[in-house]
Amino acid sequence: MGNNLPAIIVAGTHSGCGKTTVTLGIMAALCKRGVHVQPFKCGPDFIDPTLHRLVTGKVSRNLDVRMCGAEYVQQLFGKHAPKDGISIIEGVMGLFDGGNGSAARLSTFLDIPVILVVDVRSAAESVAAVIKGFETLDPQVRVAGVILNRVGSERHHQMIADAVKKYCRADIIGALPRDSTITLPSRHLGLHMGVEVHLNQQRLVEIMEQNLNLDRVQELARQVKPQEKKNLELGILNPEPANSVRLGVAWDEAFCFYYQDNLDMLKEAGAELVIFSPLHDEALPDNLAGIYLGGGYPELHAAELSDNASMRKAIRLFSQSGRPVYGECGGFMYLTSSITDTEGRQQPMAGVYPVASRMQKRLRRLGYRQLEMLTDTVLGRKGTFYYGHEFHYSEIDEMPAGIERGYRLDDGRAEGYMVDNTLAGYVHLHWGPTPEAARNFVRMMQP
Repeated sequence: MGNNLPAIIVAGTHSGCGKTTVTLGIMAALCKRGVHVQPFKCGPDFIDPTLHRLVTGKVSRNLDVRMCGAEYVQQLFGKHAPKDGISIIEGVMGLFDGGNGSAARLSTFLDIPVILVVDVRSAAESVAAVIKGFETLDPQVRVAGVILNRVGSERHHQMIADAVKKYCRADIIGALPRDSTITLPSRHLGLHMGVEVHLNQQRLVEIMEQNLNLDRVQELARQVKPQEKKNLELGILNPEPANSVRLGVAWDEAFCFYYQDNLDMLKEAGAELVIFSPLHDEALPDNLAGIYLGGGYPELHAAELSDNASMRKAIRLFSQSGRPVYGECGGFMYLTSSITDTEGRQQPMAGVYPVASRMQKRLRRLGYRQLEMLTDTVLGRKGTFYYGHEFHYSEIDEMPAGIERGYRLDDGRAEGYMVDNTLAGYVHLHWGPTPEAARNFVRMMQP
């Protein structure tokens, strides 16, 4: 018999219902009580985990059954979930959205109760029908509590509460008022990152303490099936002996989308992670053996990135030297010849790839991806499969046929463009089910 690992999933009826704000409020209020709060995020999102870290001080891990597989998710949760506190998992989109990657799937797989956030603006008794539908659509999903968000008045609250009591099983454990002072700003890729947000945490905690039964939240979190507390090391269980190599990781306002698990695996494989900023640093750190350019918002900082000509040149020369470089999405855009915004303004970039990237006003790609290596790359051998997610508003000019394609996506597109030992493309990979990616990357950096 394993140990209870108290946990709840905070899910929503749909995107925009206030799920993230409510999740942050619960985390912040429990932290104020001295509770050990471990945050998690259902799905592939990079942004919400930075907000979780803002209020808890803890690294938030992604639990994505669809991208990483059930076994990895179970091990990851078991490793990081505290026995002496509470794990709070923020859902993705609506509770049932995303198929195998949905919060509902995660709830049934880990047997964790759900607290459903319902935006009750412009509705009253009909809210009961919505809650009833979420309770009954899949009987295996335990909707244990409901938080009414954006309640207009006490009368409004009472009308909803009477109907829910009459028709629904779940208890209303909170009724939160409309309050613009705790609204989170958003843009084309979603909410703003944690380092950019000036969240009024004091007001957020006050609202939660006054309008939410925090004791009940903790009681529901203890209604979990006993699970094993995993002590094993995820990823590279037996890393090959290797000399430590210095890996430059681009990290600033323009490059900030990284899965912590990937970084952990790189360290386990023997990489010393050296943070640098393509925005603010004039030169690369000394003695780098490789570079990792994650995703982010290069389009929002294109002028500043372009003005930093010495860094653009340094990265181009580094790539030309044959040392390994890996770029994802925003990192890939930075490696192209230029970025053009939706107003037609063009800013030169590193120029490793002889194509321009252009921002579009509408979303270009969104969804989970499986890819197969077409040849040996910095991440893996020909024929191996990797898993990730794609989400971007930009597109590139047609890549010349002479540029080798490193992998093929499951929709048939050949991508993963290779120049020397530089590999880059739009897909954000999670190496959870394929830890050999980190091992291969580090091996390529060995002298």
